[in-house]
Amino acid sequence: MKTVTFTPAVATLTYERVVEQIETAITSGAIAAGDHLPSERELMVQFSVSRPTVREALRVLQSMGLVESKPGGRGGPKVLEPSPESMTRSFVTMARMDSLSMSELVQFRLVLESSACRLAAALHNAEQLASMSSAIERMEQAVGKDAEAFARADVDFHLAVWEASGNALLTMCGRAVAEAIVGLITQQLSGSDATERTEAASASLDREIFEDIAARRGVEAGRRARQAIYDRYVPLLPEGTVLGMDALLD
Repeated sequence: MKTVTFTPAVATLTYERVVEQIETAITSGAIAAGDHLPSERELMVQFSVSRPTVREALRVLQSMGLVESKPGGRGGPKVLEPSPESMTRSFVTMARMDSLSMSELVQFRLVLESSACRLAAALHNAEQLASMSSAIERMEQAVGKDAEAFARADVDFHLAVWEASGNALLTMCGRAVAEAIVGLITQQLSGSDATERTEAASASLDREIFEDIAARRGVEAGRRARQAIYDRYVPLLPEGTVLGMDALLD
């Protein structure tokens, strides 16, 4: 049997127990988004802890994206809606700690993008189509001229597709995963002499996806989206980490 070395057990810090109870109350729906927690003084009484303990717990909850504290605000901290920003931080942190690989992020994006495109093709409205079209036009205008503007327009296009899916969770996950991937590989792409060609190809593919969605060709839109992500990101992944990725293109 493999030898395992354990470290001495450490008692759970008091503020962690406060965090656990408040987090459970929020995730279970006992405290709804938009509600306010009790004031610091009330929390001190309910938990029978000191003010520093309460403040440390609230700091952790705020870093988790669960609550927001505003100086001078009425009542205790406000409970926040789940956000792509907090999900993005989680994905990036997991990737940097090797709990989640770049390959897994790309695989997840392949699945999400395909599903979102198929739903968007079936459920989109005229306003959402207009948002997609506007984003693509801005992408095409920025090719080879303004990389930042191109990136913003690219994100706007996919955001419009995710929102057209009608599924809020798909929208949040799509934004979080996309931002995590982009943030982790930006340095690999910077300074490339093929940037303009890459941007032009990306804009062209997004226009084809848009046309499929507009024509309610969901299967085709999903297939193009998967291929576009595969072509853009898989070549950037370390060797040996792309096994099984082809199965998601079928």
